[in-house]
Amino acid sequence: MKVFAHRGASGNYPENTQLAIENALLIGVDGIEVDLQSCLDDYVIIHDSWLDRTTSGQGKVNATAYADIQNFDAGLGQRVPGLQDVIGWVGNQTMLNLELKHTFSLDKLVATLEQSVAEGNLQREQLIVSSFDHHQLMWLKQHLPWVKIGALTSSIPLGYAEFAQRLNAFSLHVDKNFVNHEFVADAKARGLEVYAYTVDKPQDIIAMKELGLDGVFTNFPCNTKMVLAQEA
Repeated sequence: MKVFAHRGASGNYPENTQLAIENALLIGVDGIEVDLQSCLDDYVIIHDSWLDRTTSGQGKVNATAYADIQNFDAGLGQRVPGLQDVIGWVGNQTMLNLELKHTFSLDKLVATLEQSVAEGNLQREQLIVSSFDHHQLMWLKQHLPWVKIGALTSSIPLGYAEFAQRLNAFSLHVDKNFVNHEFVADAKARGLEVYAYTVDKPQDIIAMKELGLDGVFTNFPCNTKMVLAQEA
């Protein structure tokens, strides 16, 4: 079962920062998950639409310029990364899951990803783009056919994984509290990989493995890998 570091190794380091990402890479995770959203003039890696929880700044992310956001402390002296920063840090070392939060100008995102691939900084097979906004995922898949789509849900829909198949998704990303055997079996029958979030407690990690999931997103990737090694 794959282990994705949720916002990097965010249980031990400031989330979505270089420290969290690089320490997750040292552990040898199968993937890094970060949150992508638009500030006033660029993309930044931050979860909330407001700056105050995770940085020393105030105000809405989408109303603040990139240069101003760089002046804020994101914890332990870290700054809020840009998209190119994260691509550079992860390189070709592991999978990179970009979760679209409050993200606009997707045509610019397409151009940025294509350029990163062309320059050899990102391998196509490494990248997953996920979101709860399935309209954005559909648009992105239409304009960037090679991209792997991760369809996020926090429910068990009536049609199970049908919505993800309609998006031509690669993977289904489910809330650990809303997943069962039927949901997983339906997704697998549709050719989808199934990942659960956010899975930190040993009992939950084992439960996800027993359900046959392909991977989990975890704030404590080192602990999660140890639990899985003990269960092997």
